[in-house]
Amino acid sequence: MMTQYLALKAQAGDCMLFYRMGDFFELFFDDAKQAAQILDIALTSRGEHIGVPIPMCGVPVHAAEGYLARLIKAGCRVAIAEQTESPEQARKRGGSKALVARDIVRFVTAGTLTEEALLEPRRANMLVAVCAVRGAVGIAACDISTGRMELEECAPDRAGAALGRLAASELVGPETWVDMPLDGIPRPARDFVSERGEAALKAVHAVSTLDGFGAFSRAMLAAAGGLIAYLEHVGRGKLPLLLPPVARAGEAHLAMDEATRASLEILVATGGTRRGSLIESVDRCVTGAGARQLADDLSAPLTDRTAIEARLALVGWLHDDALLRGDLRAVLRGLPDLGRALGRVVAGRGSPRDLGQLRDGLIEARRIHDHLRHKPDRPALLEEVLPKLTGHGAMTDLFARALVPSPPTERSQGGYIAEGYDAALDELRRISGDARRAIAQLEAKYRDQTGIAALKVRHNGVLGYFIEVPAGRADALMTPDSGFTHRQTMAGAVRFNALPLHEEASRIAEAGGRGLVAEEAHFEELVASAVEARHAIAATAQALARLDVAAGQAERAAEGGWCRPQITEDPVLAVDGGRHPVVETALAAKARGGGERFVANACNLSPQDRLWLVGGPNMGGKSTFLRQNALIVLLAQAGGYVPAARAEVGLVDRLFSRVGASDNLARGRSTFMVEMVETAAILAQASERSFVILDEVGRGTSTYDGLALAWAVVEAVHSANRCRCLFATHYHELARLAESCEALSLHHVRAREWKGELVLLHEVADGPADRSYGLAVAKLAGVPAPVVARAKAVLDRLEKTRTESGGLAAGLGDLPLFAAALEHHEEVVDHLRERLAAVDVDALTPRDALDLLYELKREAESLP
Repeated sequence: MMTQYLALKAQAGDCMLFYRMGDFFELFFDDAKQAAQILDIALTSRGEHIGVPIPMCGVPVHAAEGYLARLIKAGCRVAIAEQTESPEQARKRGGSKALVARDIVRFVTAGTLTEEALLEPRRANMLVAVCAVRGAVGIAACDISTGRMELEECAPDRAGAALGRLAASELVGPETWVDMPLDGIPRPARDFVSERGEAALKAVHAVSTLDGFGAFSRAMLAAAGGLIAYLEHVGRGKLPLLLPPVARAGEAHLAMDEATRASLEILVATGGTRRGSLIESVDRCVTGAGARQLADDLSAPLTDRTAIEARLALVGWLHDDALLRGDLRAVLRGLPDLGRALGRVVAGRGSPRDLGQLRDGLIEARRIHDHLRHKPDRPALLEEVLPKLTGHGAMTDLFARALVPSPPTERSQGGYIAEGYDAALDELRRISGDARRAIAQLEAKYRDQTGIAALKVRHNGVLGYFIEVPAGRADALMTPDSGFTHRQTMAGAVRFNALPLHEEASRIAEAGGRGLVAEEAHFEELVASAVEARHAIAATAQALARLDVAAGQAERAAEGGWCRPQITEDPVLAVDGGRHPVVETALAAKARGGGERFVANACNLSPQDRLWLVGGPNMGGKSTFLRQNALIVLLAQAGGYVPAARAEVGLVDRLFSRVGASDNLARGRSTFMVEMVETAAILAQASERSFVILDEVGRGTSTYDGLALAWAVVEAVHSANRCRCLFATHYHELARLAESCEALSLHHVRAREWKGELVLLHEVADGPADRSYGLAVAKLAGVPAPVVARAKAVLDRLEKTRTESGGLAAGLGDLPLFAAALEHHEEVVDHLRERLAAVDVDALTPRDALDLLYELKREAESLP
């Protein structure tokens, strides 16, 4: 046995091996040690290997899904080794001591899950393959639980934003990829070849050309080849549901890098959970598929005005009709997860319950269609969605006739094919039922015959049907002429058989066996019909998800008093009464208990006033103000209403957020280094159509270095990037930039001291901040009074010195602007070069040469 195990373990590679032994999956050696620790189960031993006891642990087969979920969550990958023959077949093949053949039937990994118990209902489970081809990066992404597949090509500098949007559960790439993430899975480079990817896609979808699906680049096809090869590997040659690939154009979506997504807490909050994130605050979807679609919308907001307006029109239509919205959400709430049920059926892991879900979901989809198609003033997106909700009448009729109202999860016991669908099956069930009634009659007869009232006819998987009597009354049944045959003696009971009971039991077993075969055949027929209609069913699932998102967005808007944003091509952002959705929700919960309410603020960026410099105290609301405007842009371009009284949003191509930073010890980066890397990315990538929020740039180093960096960054954003930007800072000296930067204006969050206490008003007002209130915030935070008093004395001395010297920014007003400084620097260098080129070296005396060197040195040292 151990030889067989070790051979399978070699195939499993770095995966744990679940080795099937009877009703248990066993793990051995290091797998057992690791699993026992993660699962908190007993670690035992079995025999020896090379003179050392073999560590072992196991989990019951019937409960394996729960244990698998915990292992996958812990970052493990698992290979499932099943018995591929019965013990009887093994004995027939190799004699009484033959070992049952086993083989790995599947690899269970984070990105290849389809089981309902292993998946989060409201989160997509993305498997992503990445490769580089001729200077471009190809990305193939698939959620195999629903079959959705997307292909994308992007420049190397945009790959991080694309991968951040996908939030892959599992990522694979060629083993030659030098930038492979730490948790990436290396695969043979030969899998990532465009010709191989093209051939694989054609084979999967049984087409001779991919032209009908769209135009795919070589990088896209290479990534698709790697993805499909990996799916074939983990499925041992069997592929899951894969819908036709969709080419995603990177420019069609608002680009956000990983740092921006983390800063804005779009899908996951800082603590790593959904709680406190944007999606938790916005999500009012009543189906898992709708919640997954909403997450996709928020992760990849649109940049096409027409597409955004189409989504907004559907949300507005439902927003304006509360009764219709309520009726629609009530129906949607009862829908099964069509997409994931279809995924399990196509992958060969479906159950009768999954077929029942397809039936029920498609019937309800038709009801929704019939209800909505008569409504007036239907928006264009609804007209596009409605036809996808119908066209399944023949299949739903078949499933309604074939399946019982509530099919079971397991099909091994039968009972899921409805009565009246198959006359032969009905007859087999009648025979089985008659035999069971006959057994009940035999039980009554044997009680009368023996006079033993406690006599019972029981059944188990080993003995089948048998007669059981208390041990003290068994002697009468032991006599040779009693008509009973002894089977088993227990502690308090004795078990017997009888010929009439055996005959009825045989009738039940024969009819039951034939009935199971018949039901299994019908199950396969129903599965085949679902597989044949998989594309139409998937389209219906997607249409229902889109309706749920629109209805949920409308519900959230009505609930929070949100407005429909006006989308424009102009580089503006005009918001009245803007709020941060997450903070407002948290404060509203506190307000019910007497806490404070959220203070709304306006923001008005335009080509003539595109950079706001925002000052004010800590805790005053600067970071909240920055983030809320970024989230308003994101929500608007995702096609939803926004938390504001009015909003005009000029389309943004890239959104950048550098608000807060932390150490990245894994990459050897300090907080300040992380801040500079993120700032560098913004300065290198932001265009005139981008929106940037920057908070406290330069705070992680010395005062002079920090001020210098902040000054230069503001100038660069203003004069080089020329994008819309909100820049929060405590450096009051930066206010002098308003004198030289024509599109920069000064603002601050208001605060007042009242009777020695700091009062934070959270209002954004025009003009520079008068002070930072740092000592007042420290006092508010509970810093001991002697420390605050000493800080006050030090501050007084520093301010006196600053007044005498002209302050940190003394002389900065004479500096040329950012662009002019670069030009001036080049001009000085050219002047030195011209001086040197004009020198006749042969005509210089030693004294003249020395004087010239000193002169040039002084001139060079005067350069900035």
